[in-house]
Amino acid sequence: MWAHKPWQGRHFPAALDRDAQLPVYASWCSAVEGNTTFYGLPTGGTVRSWAEQAPAGFRFVFKMPRTITHDRRLRNASDEVAALLALLEPLAERAETLSIQLPQSFAPTDLGALATFLRTLPSTHRYAVEVRHPRFFDDSPAARALERLLSEHGAEWISFDTTVLFSTPPGSEAERDGWAKKPRLPRRMSAVGDRPVVRYIGRDDVTATIDGWQPWLPVFARWLHEGRTPTVFVHTPDNLDAPVLARLLHDQVRALVPALPALPEPVRPEPTTLF
Repeated sequence: MWAHKPWQGRHFPAALDRDAQLPVYASWCSAVEGNTTFYGLPTGGTVRSWAEQAPAGFRFVFKMPRTITHDRRLRNASDEVAALLALLEPLAERAETLSIQLPQSFAPTDLGALATFLRTLPSTHRYAVEVRHPRFFDDSPAARALERLLSEHGAEWISFDTTVLFSTPPGSEAERDGWAKKPRLPRRMSAVGDRPVVRYIGRDDVTATIDGWQPWLPVFARWLHEGRTPTVFVHTPDNLDAPVLARLLHDQVRALVPALPALPEPVRPEPTTLF
């Protein structure tokens, strides 16, 4: 998301107009997860406004609608896929990667449906798949089968790391909500292709969040040295300081890989004065 009200006045300028929220966010972070398309498609006018507001190098990673992934379970969904791709056309390469978030009930026995679905997708986009069934994480043949399948179709396996969130009992309402809604799965730290995607969920405690991503730093550095281009999203249950944390993570990776370009100077709140 890029329109989180608590960020205004804390990290972003206060009282931002709706059309200013995305450009300000884009000065802080170079990519965003597009959850809105998971629950329902925006209007064409809305997408065109995003195309006008987002800079050229910015990236949206939109989720495919849940009607495709959860209701139809990837079956007989060609019309819905075509509608999504047509809607996103104004964003061009800024919406190059699409996320296929599958329900926890999507099991190894459903890999045939995933194979068929990936085979029918247009080559105009890249695709990243997120699975949540425990059998894909227990070192069984299912994980190797999924990895082969994704590699054959040039798709990525999204690493959704919630291990820090579940490391200690929740201490806030936001953390309790995360415990109720997020999957509790082992951390997966391997890449399939050259555009790995990682979703990291920390805690409301900033120090715990930073400590929790330390094992990822050498992984990101290795991927960059291998010529891969990872996209990494940083969340906390309350997301209060997520933009600052995302930039800090980038800086820590850049300390290991100096060739990684710095992020632009962000648009910050106006300093307060007494007069």
